Amino acid sequence: MKKDKYPAVLALIGVFLVSGCSWYKSYGKVRLQSGPGHKVTIQELQQNWHDYTIYYAGSSVQLPSAIMFDPKKDTKTLMSDKWIKVEDQETLSELISWIQGTTRFPPRLQRILGPDDQFYGYFYSGWHHVVLKVVDETTLWVYDLPVPPDFYYNGDGDEKTGPDPAPTP
Repeated sequence: MKKDKYPAVLALIGVFLVSGCSWYKSYGKVRLQSGPGHKVTIQELQQNWHDYTIYYAGSSVQLPSAIMFDPKKDTKTLMSDKWIKVEDQETLSELISWIQGTTRFPPRLQRILGPDDQFYGYFYSGWHHVVLKVVDETTLWVYDLPVPPDFYYNGDGDEKTGPDPAPTP
């Protein structure tokens, strides 16, 4: 009786391996820039902001959780119904300042890649992950990235739910 279970278990493992490979192909990923060559910085993206369609996730410009840069001159597209489009360089500068100055974890600039490592854009955040689902061969769907209540702090170790409110006169 036990001998009959082994082929069934092996077949089940095979099914999971095959389905796992197809599951992997339906998601994108974010990765740190590595290897030889020029690495893009957040300052370069900020200076060349007009070359990108830019979005941010979060509840407001003062509570962003991430910024996404989608190059305008490529055939790849990043889509979302929750991320908010950035229309000007001043807003982008404010978003970058908030992310750099208030997140508990140091923000990192990462590359957004498709399942076969095709380049889609950049992701800047203290978060080190985001869910990216393949829509078609040139489009990734970017899921919302909310700001958790304890993600922000005031720099002296005291946690809070957001930046200090404006002082009252």
